[in-house]
Amino acid sequence: MADRLARFPGVFSHDGACVRLSAALNTLALRNAAIAEVLAQLSAEGTLTGWRDELYAVAPAFGEPPLFHIERAAARLLGVTTHAVHVNGLVDATHMWVARRSATKPIDPGMLDNLVGGGLAAGLSVAQTLVKEGWEEAGIPAGLMARAVARDRIRLLREVLEGVQSEIIFVHDLALPAGFQPVNQDGEVAELRLLPHAEVLRMLHANGGITLDASLVMLSHYLRVGQVSPEEATPERWLLSGAHDPPART
Repeated sequence: MADRLARFPGVFSHDGACVRLSAALNTLALRNAAIAEVLAQLSAEGTLTGWRDELYAVAPAFGEPPLFHIERAAARLLGVTTHAVHVNGLVDATHMWVARRSATKPIDPGMLDNLVGGGLAAGLSVAQTLVKEGWEEAGIPAGLMARAVARDRIRLLREVLEGVQSEIIFVHDLALPAGFQPVNQDGEVAELRLLPHAEVLRMLHANGGITLDASLVMLSHYLRVGQVSPEEATPERWLLSGAHDPPART
């Protein structure tokens, strides 16, 4: 990929140790325009897939002014750090809502997921993203989503099929009324199931088709409430199993 980017000498250079943006791209507007042109070319040739028409901000740290913006689909290809919100949907301290991702999702199709989860698009705050994703994925009204409680922050870094996933996940818990029925609005969720905690824990222990991101978010909750001990939550047991990987693609 580094060699491929070096074929755009007006935008990138590659010296064998790293890839750099051209120093001539000295404003946000210039960087955005140049990078967008490169990504459009990579998409046209099939190197970049899953185009979303959604921009992510790339900054030195969360909340700082962006250095440039990229198409969301390119985040893993370029290995830049992204940010996301995930929500454990909880009912009566006994059950958790679990979603199944649509088979057409470009990443982790058909796998089990948190009730709500999504990346922070450029210009949106954590609170705004919670409201946006909560409605799109589960039909949760803004007033109800406002009750979500920030609980944890997870740093995830791993190699994936698309390149490198470098992500910071803002973990929230949301207590939902027993009679509330989430309904997907955007077609990206195939199924929503309310499961007892014992069943969710069984699937986690068995690496039962849950995305790695969601597994960590669920595990965060169960560690906090004492249903999983720190000794149980070892990387060897929870993080390194290939069962968390998406199904093979053809």
